[in-house]
Amino acid sequence: QVQLVESGGGLVQAGGSLRLSCAASGRTFSSYAMGWFRQAPGKEREFVAAINWSGSSTYYADSSEGRFTISRDNAKNTVYLQINSLNPEDTAVYYCAARYYYGRDYSWDAYDYWGQGTQVTVSS
Repeated sequence: QVQLVESGGGLVQAGGSLRLSCAASGRTFSSYAMGWFRQAPGKEREFVAAINWSGSSTYYADSSEGRFTISRDNAKNTVYLQINSLNPEDTAVYYCAARYYYGRDYSWDAYDYWGQGTQVTVSS
């Protein structure tokens, strides 16, 4: 089992950047593939990006390609999400999630463990 804690959210102006972090507890972080999701008010939780156990493979939602970058540091038990050129449509709660399997699956229910989320608010 793994516990996940997100941080790095906040209020930012349109055009700015943020780096979200997700710290994992436990000694088996490198055994998990990791994903980032987001949920805007009144909308379903949507996939943003995923990364495999070593960090050698990533994939993104079509809407995330180009402005979002997922990475991980297994020595620090942390996965990151860099978001550039933020716009108000990026306003959401951002969640990290973990699972053992890595593959092209955009469903939130494919993940076994979740953090509590971090709020990102982009002002115009």
